[in-house]
Order: sequence, then structure tokens, then C-alpha cells
Amino acid sequence: MKLGLDIGYSGARLDLPMEAISRAEALGFDSIWTAESYGSDVFSPLAFIAARTSRIRLCSGIAQLAARTPANCAMIAQTIDALAGAGRVAVGLGVSGPQIVEGWYGQPWGKPSARLRDYVAIMRRIWQREGPVSHAGSEISLPYEGPGASGLGKPLKSILHGNPDIPIYLGTSTPVNIRLTGEIADGWLSMHLTPDTLAAKLDLLDEGLARRADSRTIDTLEIVGNVRVIVTDDVESALASAKATIALYVGGMGAQGKNFHKNAMVERGYGAAAERIQELFLAGRKDEALAAVPDEYVDEGALIGPVERIAERFRRWRDSRFTLLRLGNPDLAAIEAIARIANG
Repeated sequence: MKLGLDIGYSGARLDLPMEAISRAEALGFDSIWTAESYGSDVFSPLAFIAARTSRIRLCSGIAQLAARTPANCAMIAQTIDALAGAGRVAVGLGVSGPQIVEGWYGQPWGKPSARLRDYVAIMRRIWQREGPVSHAGSEISLPYEGPGASGLGKPLKSILHGNPDIPIYLGTSTPVNIRLTGEIADGWLSMHLTPDTLAAKLDLLDEGLARRADSRTIDTLEIVGNVRVIVTDDVESALASAKATIALYVGGMGAQGKNFHKNAMVERGYGAAAERIQELFLAGRKDEALAAVPDEYVDEGALIGPVERIAERFRRWRDSRFTLLRLGNPDLAAIEAIARIANG
């Protein structure tokens, strides 16, 4: 199983963990993963990291579609890839949620599945440079011919001869979009899944893969899992420390009636807890929302405890269909421990 270091997006201050990144590269980690929400962007840190590393892959997880046009996303990715050395960049894409798309970016929510399809098609055509790029999509078209258009737009071909094979991963969670991932992407960035809940999603990926024109199968599709790693003898305190993020996402990272993170918790069998967390969080009772997160829910999706406990629980992830495991912003002790366990 390949290992990735997930450093997420910044808090109030941007401070990249370069010591951890350098150590992960030295220990043979496959990739570094950045993110964006409504503060720091996903690509600038990758360019910075590229200048200070030599091998490790540079991956966005995820780049939000509303943040940039597909042409701009393709330009940024191929630029960083050219600077870092071709083959080091992978682009993880996702639609985010209506609150961010409309509230932060000022873009319409529209039809996410159609937009994902158009976005990926345009990026691939830009990188492949087989001719000037035109695309007549239901959500995105090139050249633009909608309201306010001058009528002077023309198809163009990238000046930069970049890497035509930059991988695209999709971060999706609904059945329709998981099928779409199998159909058009090189990999899947799963959300909130565990080794026990992954199997139910593989059939959806297979349904999408059956629509492909190329030879990719479920065995050649990258399937990325996420896991928090904390090396400690105090399991109870570590579980408690992981609850703040869960309470934020389940309780407030989305509207009351449309929250993908809450839906994922419900799907994993924690419906009552998910409802209570959201109710408390939206009422401003955030400490109570945090306390309502079940220990079992945290533990199922994490590797927490002494090294021996982590090693035992790691086998479930290693023996699953996940091909790459993103470790959630671990400290040096956790990076060292997982590297030893994975190579042991």
C-alpha cells in the first residue's frame, strides 16, 4: 500500500510542515496532499513544496471546481509539473458544497455531475494538445458563447508542451458521481470510508468503468483512503482530540438539508449521532456537538494508540482495496511508525 501525507489547508496562519514533508519523502512516501476551503489555496503550497523536494508526488485533494476555470486549473497543474519534473503532479478535483460554491465563489451550484464531466474533458484536451480546444458541454463550453459574450472567442491550443498524462482523481460521494469517477477518472478520493464500508462502493466504480473506452479496470484505478494517525498511550484523549474536526464537518460544513459529511456519517450507521451533532452545532453549542461524536466512529476511521495497536489495525487498511492511504497531518513519530509498519 502506498502512503501519502495529507497536510490539508491552513488555519489562521499558513505554516507548511516542511520537516514532516522531507521526512516522508526520505521514508518513501508516495505523495503529499494539499486542500482548500475558503482560505489558503490548494496549488500554491504544492509549488513551494516542489522546490524543496525531489521525488514525492504533488497532489491536490481537492481542488474545488468553482475556484478556477478548467483551463486555468490545467495551466496551473502543467506548470507545477513542468517545474517539479514531469510526472510528479496529480490533480484531485471536487465540487465542494453549495454553501462554498455560491457563498464564497459566487458561482451557481448548477449540475455538479455535468460540470465534473465537462471540467475533466477540457483539462485532458488541453494537456493532450491534439488541436485547439473546443467543448460543447451542458455546464461548461469553450469558446464561451453565453450571456455577455463578444462572439470573438476562438479555440486555442496550449503554448506549453506539458505532460499529457497528468492523473485526475475525483473526490465524490454520491452514487451518480462515484459511477462518473469510474467512467472518466484515474483514481477516486473516497470520503469517510473505512475498510469495512469500502466494499459497497466498488460496484458503483465498476459500473462506471464498464462505460470506458480505454482498458482501465478496478485493478488499475487508484483508490485513496483517509486516516488520522496518532501514536499515543492515551487512546481516550487522542480520540477526543479528533472529534473537533468531525463535529465541524458533520455539524456545520454544509447546509442543514444538504451536508455530504453528515450524510456519510448516517450511511456508516451513526444516523442518530449525526442528527444530534448537527442540531447542537447549528445551535451554537459546539462543545456539546463535539462531545456527541461517538468514540467508535472516530476509532473506525483512524489509527490511534500505541504502535502495537496501530500495527494491528493497519492490517485492515492494507488488506482492503484501498491502494493509497492518506495520513491526516501526522507528527514525525506517526510518520516514522507508519513507515515501519507498512514496510514490515
